[in-house]
Amino acid sequence: MSIIAGTVDDAEHTAPIAEGLSYPVAIGVTRQIGDAIGAFWDGRRDFIQPSEFLLRQDGRVAAATYSAGPIGRMDPKEALTMVKFLNEMMRERRKH
Repeated sequence: MSIIAGTVDDAEHTAPIAEGLSYPVAIGVTRQIGDAIGAFWDGRRDFIQPSEFLLRQDGRVAAATYSAGPIGRMDPKEALTMVKFLNEMMRERRKH
């Protein structure tokens, strides 16, 4: 499992937030990039809203959240529970 974050902010504004994280943070996410990954871009205010994805190993989306503000973001503990559940389902399928 890998975590990758992205932000529209530049390196100067992202560095203090990203410092100490154990995963990479992409900077300068544009609307074109947001559209390519399926993120929610607020056209009225012209900026990206929080969009989070759990991807299967084959790249298919296993779960996603989209927010139109500061609430409704993916909870890390719930995401981990989902990942464990999906991994267990894959193990069970391989047995049969």
